Amino acid sequence: METAHIRDYRGKRIHLIGIGGSSMSGLAEMLITEGYRVSGSDRDEGYLIHHVREKGGEVMIGHRAENVRGADLVVYSAAIHPDNPERMEADRLGIPSIERAELLGQLMDGYDRAVGICGAHGKTTVTSMLSQILMEAGKDPSVHIGGRLDAIGGSVRVGGSDLFVAEACEYNRSFLHMHPRMAVVLNIDADHLDCYRDLDEIEDTFGIFLHQLPDDGIAIGNGDDPRVRRQINRLKCRKVFFGSDGENDWYPERIEEDGEGYATFNVMHCGRKAARLKMGVPGDFNRMNALAAFAAAVELGVLPSEAAASLERFTGAHRRFERTDVIDGVEIFHDYGHNPTEMRNALSIARKRCHGRLWAVMQPHTFSRVRTLFDQYLTCTEAADYTLVTDICAAREADPGDLNSGMLVDGMRENGIDAFWTPTFDDTEAYLRSHWQSGDLVLTMGCGDINLLNDQIHRHQLQREQDKEGGSQL
Repeated sequence: METAHIRDYRGKRIHLIGIGGSSMSGLAEMLITEGYRVSGSDRDEGYLIHHVREKGGEVMIGHRAENVRGADLVVYSAAIHPDNPERMEADRLGIPSIERAELLGQLMDGYDRAVGICGAHGKTTVTSMLSQILMEAGKDPSVHIGGRLDAIGGSVRVGGSDLFVAEACEYNRSFLHMHPRMAVVLNIDADHLDCYRDLDEIEDTFGIFLHQLPDDGIAIGNGDDPRVRRQINRLKCRKVFFGSDGENDWYPERIEEDGEGYATFNVMHCGRKAARLKMGVPGDFNRMNALAAFAAAVELGVLPSEAAASLERFTGAHRRFERTDVIDGVEIFHDYGHNPTEMRNALSIARKRCHGRLWAVMQPHTFSRVRTLFDQYLTCTEAADYTLVTDICAAREADPGDLNSGMLVDGMRENGIDAFWTPTFDDTEAYLRSHWQSGDLVLTMGCGDINLLNDQIHRHQLQREQDKEGGSQL
């Protein structure tokens, strides 16, 4: 059967199953902006759903067969299995269906200068950096980000130029549905081992994605990552590398860093200074992210001075080391990092900022990820003074019954980490409030719903203050 194409359904009803996901909610907003009628469903009332409703989308909570009736096209995320009642009903009624990644690829196909940003870590940040640079340089891009960026007013933007910038995710080989003219490869690392055999297969799949670039396209890659360099060197198209030294086309020199990890450095291009850049976000890994965005922006026609000025103003996407509160003299942050490398990176920033004790609050994400990266989880929070671990967020998976957060905590303690199992958000908040002290920093980490813990703490604090004010008036 020939795959349905979104351009044939303009003005018609598109139903998205799993509409509350970071990518799906953004695609829903983009479709509404482009004149499609959008409905959708999700298992729970996620925090992104209200943005879809604000744009005019109809969202139902719970997956039921009747939700899909009357739709002209169904889009489902990779987390939605074939036995989902809405997918089954769509099949029964003969309603065409496509997967989320196919939809994103089809939307991108209409743009002459499509940019796909891929890698195990940093996709959202680099896509956000590049999008903000292009916006402020007057390039008017269309954008799809797996997060929310104030500079574009959300997670998507429909522009008026031939530029489309999007994250290209390797999960379930989704990025193979995309055919960009520019690819930016940040790193190749072990993740999503529920759908890949091993790291070598992940690398091979990145290679397949890169070989979809046209001969007159461009590949921009992290030259410090041997897997990235190996795959890009096999291409016929133009190649540009960024990295830590002069072995790359783009690299930093004269690095200065303040006490909280914010760097200032010369951006060098082939031995010449292109700009002096003062970072608006901290961390060594963000310096590399900035180099990737800088290189891509210049290739897209942005002046180096414009790119540097924009990156200085870039303060991060939401859920990326985002401060959510200060309570009792304690700074509270949230970060989307959900595998050991990302958590370690986020904690490296927190450690430099924290002048008291550092609390790592981890929500492990999916049983398959915890199982395959188990040993790495046991030491990834070693920069913290204390680690709290909530129950595993199952997301798209069923509980296998032989793995839980208590096993992680036991392993952490054996590695010298002061770790505690606080299964629920209520347990975690209670433990934090009874132990934190002024000057401490709390960092919650995970890509599930752990951000709702920050919301809960904020909400309860407001209630406490209101109760206190009410009591003082009696």
